[in-house]
Amino acid sequence: MSNRIKKPWPTKDAMEQIYELNLWGGFHTDFYSGDGSHNPNLVEPYIKAVRDFLTTFAKPLVVCDLGCGDFNIGRQLFGLTKRYIAIDIVESLIKRNRNKFGGENIEFHCLDIATDNMPSADCILLRQVLQHLSNNEVESVVRKLPNYNYVILTEHLPEGNFQPNKDIISGQGIRLKKNSGIDLLAPPFNLKVKETIPLLSIPLDENKGVIVTTLFQMY
Repeated sequence: MSNRIKKPWPTKDAMEQIYELNLWGGFHTDFYSGDGSHNPNLVEPYIKAVRDFLTTFAKPLVVCDLGCGDFNIGRQLFGLTKRYIAIDIVESLIKRNRNKFGGENIEFHCLDIATDNMPSADCILLRQVLQHLSNNEVESVVRKLPNYNYVILTEHLPEGNFQPNKDIISGQGIRLKKNSGIDLLAPPFNLKVKETIPLLSIPLDENKGVIVTTLFQMY
């Protein structure tokens, strides 16, 4: 039996491979960010919840979408914002999004959310992104979140009790196979927030966990 430890790929390479090989489904002719971005049972409640939040403000917010993917979600939200800043680590995906969806109040940037500086905004959207990152990369993102007023976080979690924040190698997989999931308020991240507001909890079929969306108001 080999004692070799799997060497992690750079996150950028791993994410590029996901789209190149259509590991999240879709057709080979275009980018596809998976069921979480296209299944109406998951997308429609999320869009409604975020729209309800955004429309509570007299002045539209500047929103920064960290891990915008194929922009099937963002295209349904940007009209409610003062400016929508969409970020992804895959350069070819960002170029495609810019050509397909670019407009006056939309910006697309190819950035690594763990290592690069993030644009200024009022609200962050982090939808099923951190679940694919190692704890070191999640920690790097967490350190930037207090720069914003609001964070809307969506994570795929096990149902019932689980041990949060078990470490993984960044890539296609998530912590669910380890009966774990991301909880930013728990160690080792210990994010400090002013208020926590549950927005959505959508159980998946066949005991495949639950998709949970939470609004954090930051200090």
